[in-house]
Amino acid sequence: MFRAVSQQKTTASEVSSRPELTLVRNEPPTETRQFLTRGTPAFRRATIGLFLSGFATFSLLYCVQPLMPIFSEDFGVTPAASSLSLSLSTGFLAFAIFGAAAVSESLGRRSLMFISLLGAAICTIVCAVSPSWHMLLVVRALEGFLLGGVPAVAMTYLAEEIEPRGLGGAMGLYIAGNAFGGMAGRVVTGTIAEYLSWRPALATIGLLGLLAAIGFLYLLPPSRNFTPRKGFDVAFHLKAWSGHFGNAALPLLFAIGFLVMGSFVTVYNYAGFRLVADPYDLSQTELGLIFTAYLFGIVASWAAGLLGDRIGHFVVLPVGVLIAALGAAVTLSSSLPLIILGIILVTIGFFMTHSVASALVGRLAHGFKGHASSLYLLAYYLGSSIAGSVGGYFWLADGWNAVVAFILVMLALCLVSALAVARLARR
Repeated sequence: MFRAVSQQKTTASEVSSRPELTLVRNEPPTETRQFLTRGTPAFRRATIGLFLSGFATFSLLYCVQPLMPIFSEDFGVTPAASSLSLSLSTGFLAFAIFGAAAVSESLGRRSLMFISLLGAAICTIVCAVSPSWHMLLVVRALEGFLLGGVPAVAMTYLAEEIEPRGLGGAMGLYIAGNAFGGMAGRVVTGTIAEYLSWRPALATIGLLGLLAAIGFLYLLPPSRNFTPRKGFDVAFHLKAWSGHFGNAALPLLFAIGFLVMGSFVTVYNYAGFRLVADPYDLSQTELGLIFTAYLFGIVASWAAGLLGDRIGHFVVLPVGVLIAALGAAVTLSSSLPLIILGIILVTIGFFMTHSVASALVGRLAHGFKGHASSLYLLAYYLGSSIAGSVGGYFWLADGWNAVVAFILVMLALCLVSALAVARLARR
């Protein structure tokens, strides 16, 4: 079930042995740790449990995305304002990640993730009965804050408990859960909203989130390689966070998270406004079905993790960015099939990039992994919050062409960062 492994350095194929690529350690390199190994029941329980956590997090977080045109009409707000139903959640989530990483050092990984998932599911049910736009936004902000207890802690659990040679595949499966949840949340709410209304749609997603939280608690094995810290030492946490910026590669990975997530969310936020209008006039169900493109993301995240383990993460990383950029360009077509193809390519490229970047953060941050994960996810969700709302102003300025130009600029910067990380690896 568990395999004793001595703490290893990142291999030469991933990064050079230069000191600036190795973060300060909080454990001796000879420490023996009990890792979950591939093929064991405990490994399968952990990966399925974390798949459920990813499913719940992303279905609860992104279930409002196909509802934005409905919010705009029902509450009389602009497209940019309707995007706040998502941007507030991701913004509060981004900053909550800092506190979550610190709290998990005392409370424990598994307990904090369960409490966060449970609270967020309840918030989604409350949103379903919200009487006003402003109350809905307040509850969505609270939901994002609660969900901050999941992503960084889940990445940390994987980095601490999964054997190094299986980390890429396990991280890919976790992110596949994110993709499946994002797809299910959007498709379910879009379909139910058309035939009933957006309120029962959100209530349904909230109930599914409750079930996923219970399944997560039942399946995930307790941590074996984590010792809780007593109290809350502010100086310790500040030193842990700041120490990661001494690593030449990690800030570039943080930038990649911001840019690729910002691009991805901007595509999905405003594609809906384009496709429900003339000449496409898609229904909410038809619009929701476009989010089945996430199925390609599920496969892409898992495949990218395995490819990264075999041929090198720095090889796969820029390829994912290029695929996303190609997809964004293809959506400029006026043909609906080509637009859908472009969205599929953006989805594949995004999940490839995010899966590989997430695994690299876990590999490079040998010490204080929870803090490194929280910094990556702070950037990741700030990208969603900031770019997702800014994209609305590009939409108002010149429609979809302006939105795509904004996305391509972000992906160009993302590619530069990915190539810079690869250069560091070859030195």
